[in-house]
Amino acid sequence: MTLAEVYKKPQSGSLMPFPLCDMSVSRTAVETPALSTLKLVGKNDISEDYNGAYRFAPIEEAQVSRAMIKRYFNIMYERAVSDIVIVGAGSAGLSCAYSLASRRPDLKVTIIEANVAPGGGAWLGGQLMTAMVIRKPADAFLREIGVPYEDEGAFVVVKHAALFTSTLLSKVLSLPNVVLMNATTVEDLIVQQDFQGEQRVSGVVTNWTLVALNHDTQSCMDPATITAPVIVTMTGHDGPMGAFSAKRLVSMGLNKELGNMRGLDMNRSEPAIVNGTREVIPGLVMGGMELAEHDGSNRMGPTFGGMIASGIKAAHEALRMYDSSKIVAGKVVGKMQQ
Repeated sequence: MTLAEVYKKPQSGSLMPFPLCDMSVSRTAVETPALSTLKLVGKNDISEDYNGAYRFAPIEEAQVSRAMIKRYFNIMYERAVSDIVIVGAGSAGLSCAYSLASRRPDLKVTIIEANVAPGGGAWLGGQLMTAMVIRKPADAFLREIGVPYEDEGAFVVVKHAALFTSTLLSKVLSLPNVVLMNATTVEDLIVQQDFQGEQRVSGVVTNWTLVALNHDTQSCMDPATITAPVIVTMTGHDGPMGAFSAKRLVSMGLNKELGNMRGLDMNRSEPAIVNGTREVIPGLVMGGMELAEHDGSNRMGPTFGGMIASGIKAAHEALRMYDSSKIVAGKVVGKMQQ
């Protein structure tokens, strides 16, 4: 196989082959003798008998590793240039991803989540209790994704927050144009001068979270990058990795200072977050509780309607930005003519 064949342009929706793990490359029996002698699995090799005769299809350990490596690095290769990157897979980020990807299957939506488990704080309600409260009219989103609830008048209650989060995760990950890279953190933003001479966020700098947490214990461990014309940041309020983009804009001089999140006021906070979700600097949409740190708005506590609606608003903003931009190789090079 030639390099030209390895790097040939894929068909629409397919993954770019990653040359180091391309399984079509011929291998000798000397290189992998065990794999070369594997037989096709027959009916007698497997059995779904729960009376003591359950048998799995035979497999070699290297097959498992290769199956994971091939897919993971092919995804990294293909998503090095994405259409829209969402930083943070909490309730706001996942709502944004679903709203974007379900309506625009032509777009490559890539989600970056620092934790092993996506979902952020949406696995429980307040103070480790299980029920989830969502103020109206955000209950419309529950009906859209098929989550049952009890109607309490001004708000609805989902019996367990995990029901909402697991359903939304399942919906998002079943979309063919969505990739989720969890246990992966954004260490920095790519900021470049755009066609108008302005500073524009044009991508993210990524690393595996366990690497990022150990920069002070090891020698230099450089990151990778993802280029995209639109970045949506929803990393939550201040914390070990929260409000990352809001804090980074200040440290790099693109924002004078953090607004710092104010005290809890449900009636002020949720509309402020939803209505304030916007492109804060060219190329970067900010929403969710990260926006409260940027703007200095109130926190809302254990009610999730603001997070859902902020995610939907961010999707609208991201699509407006994407559709109004002339894009070449993942970078904005001009405006689309009206």
